[in-house]
Amino acid sequence: MIDVRDLRKEYGGFVAVEGSSFAVGSGEVFGVIGPNGAGKTTTLKTLAGLLEPTSGHVEIDGAPAGARETRRNLGFLPEESPLYEEMTPLSYLRFFADLYDVPRSTADDRIHDALDRLELDHRDRALGDMSKGMKRKVAIARSLVNDPDVLVYDEPASGLDPLTTNYIIEFTRELAEEGRTVVFSAHNLYHVEEVCDRVAIMNEGRIVAKGPLEDLRDRYGDTEYHVFTTVDVPDAVAQNGRYRSVVEDMESVEELRETASARGGEIDDIRTVEPSLERLFLDLAEADDARETEA
Repeated sequence: MIDVRDLRKEYGGFVAVEGSSFAVGSGEVFGVIGPNGAGKTTTLKTLAGLLEPTSGHVEIDGAPAGARETRRNLGFLPEESPLYEEMTPLSYLRFFADLYDVPRSTADDRIHDALDRLELDHRDRALGDMSKGMKRKVAIARSLVNDPDVLVYDEPASGLDPLTTNYIIEFTRELAEEGRTVVFSAHNLYHVEEVCDRVAIMNEGRIVAKGPLEDLRDRYGDTEYHVFTTVDVPDAVAQNGRYRSVVEDMESVEELRETASARGGEIDDIRTVEPSLERLFLDLAEADDARETEA
């Protein structure tokens, strides 16, 4: 269980994170999204115990995030994760298992299990000779050698090809299904939308919205109805032999039905289009910027 209350982090006179509060439970994937400089990485590093909060509370299972035992039960994956390139995946992961005092037999079972699940076969090849995707899989396996209950991943699929990206995102979901708590950030909002139970949208160091995606859509998004008629109606666009109109409520849909009927046609299809996470993110960030400008 992660509990963040009124987190504030300053660097000199610069406020990187201000007033952030959220909680994440076991078996949950929590996404932190926002533009560059929004405070995502600072938030995740504070969760991982790598940064001390200027004020506020960051606790994991009731203990401070920076406590020694807390950090031993946490796996952290930074956005940039240089590896010891002269090592092989096996020697590298065994080295980190030793740092956590994991017995060799237990460590090897965990290492091979993680690499099997990540489909990394080249375990005796030098890391320096591996692709970026392979290295990222090794870094993810490193975050699991201590069998942590909490995982904090900063851009886990950053810069990877689509196939590897999809695999890593799906693997993140599997980790939560095992009962682990997962917090991660990502620029690709499609993947956040696919895997996260809840999200926090950050802008200029503050959380401007948080919650399940469906709740955010209901609260901040506008559902559209794409109505296809067999005859032309006002403001419709011709499309594949039909006419498409976009309206925002069922009352307008009924008006289109009446108009089409009066012209000797009918509604052929109605499609409900929910706002994407990207659209919600852009709208909320723009609204927050506007408030800051007015202030």
